[in-house]
Amino acid sequence: MVMKPEPIFAAVEDLRQPRSKVLYMAPDGVPLTSQLSRELAQHEHIIILSGHYEGVDQRVRDEIIDLEVSIGDYVLTNGTLASAVLVDSVSRFIPGFLGDEKSLTEESFMSTLLAFPQYTRPADFRGMSVPEVLLSGDHAAIAKWRHEQQLEKTRQRRPDLSDI
Repeated sequence: MVMKPEPIFAAVEDLRQPRSKVLYMAPDGVPLTSQLSRELAQHEHIIILSGHYEGVDQRVRDEIIDLEVSIGDYVLTNGTLASAVLVDSVSRFIPGFLGDEKSLTEESFMSTLLAFPQYTRPADFRGMSVPEVLLSGDHAAIAKWRHEQQLEKTRQRRPDLSDI
């Protein structure tokens, strides 16, 4: 089933503002990355179109879509979940959305390294202990440990992200 162009054109034409960006969630779109999410967060008005089953009439894609976006190399039955992923990813880059702006710089994909492991209390749980360095209060040692953990995790899981 392919969605007809008439209702889509009518809806977008009704919603579109002079500085709108119209996105279409499609498995063959550009990959959603942190960088793309950061760029999209700069737009005042975004319209997201999510297809269903076989998607939308090609004329919609050719005439009213500004950017086609994919959340991964797989196909869903519709773009609703992909749209939700995009909204969540973009929202994080809107000033004031996050409680701690530092989390934007210390998470995976904000550099070429994955995030370091996170721990909380209790210091010992079922025989599993928080690394001693994190309990030391030595901020320089903690920063060094975190960076080493990022390097190792990236080497093991995503060597394609960095030339380490």
